[in-house]
Amino acid sequence: MILKRYLVVFILMCCSKLLFAQERVPAWGGGADLQDFSFGFSFSYVSSDFKIVKKPNWSTPFTNPDNGQPLTSHLSSISSKSLPGFSVGFVTRYSLSDHLEVRFTPSLVFADRDLSYTYEDPNQNPDVSKKVQSTTIDAPLSFKLKSDRLGNFRAYMLGGLKYSHAIGTGKSDVNADLLDKLVKNVRGYGSYEAGLGCDIYFEFFKLSPEIKISNSLGNMLVPENQPFSAPISKLSLHTIMFSLFFE
Repeated sequence: MILKRYLVVFILMCCSKLLFAQERVPAWGGGADLQDFSFGFSFSYVSSDFKIVKKPNWSTPFTNPDNGQPLTSHLSSISSKSLPGFSVGFVTRYSLSDHLEVRFTPSLVFADRDLSYTYEDPNQNPDVSKKVQSTTIDAPLSFKLKSDRLGNFRAYMLGGLKYSHAIGTGKSDVNADLLDKLVKNVRGYGSYEAGLGCDIYFEFFKLSPEIKISNSLGNMLVPENQPFSAPISKLSLHTIMFSLFFE
């Protein structure tokens, strides 16, 4: 009789441990969350535009430094529209706890930027659009705060810092006329970023759709005495990224 009681207790203990283990082991996901380290890759859609700070006298006609004569009419506006781009990259994550991890997501970004100039006298100076062509290497480091897992889904939010370095800046304008000059940006700059996303667990991998906003730090403009850089005091880059991460 006593032996039967011990046998029943032992069976109940084994069943409870088995059930507890099943609750702790994530269903599906290819084991991405079972290790502290995991790796993957990403594809992103990128949309970028400039935030412009103008000089107090930004609308004043630009004077040719060679002869002292006005080269343009008065400016009526300077604006920047969003241009699409894309990026490809990798992801390395390290789990700090069940709900917090640190991520390093280097990527190669192909995205142009645009500056548009409108003049009061279109007969003298038609509207001008200046594209800032750039290919950059982005190196973001962020912290990811995750919710509890509900089946094969969990939500998260993240924030961090990013360093970007331009490796391609388009054609040179050394010998160009003043009205054909390009607007130049610094080659290296930092940004802060924040985003939201979710982890979706499939049988052999984890998919994480994510939307993220980043804003550059400091001034991205390279000052030059030419018609398109002279009216601007500061340029900041605003970027929206929609990414798909596969782990």
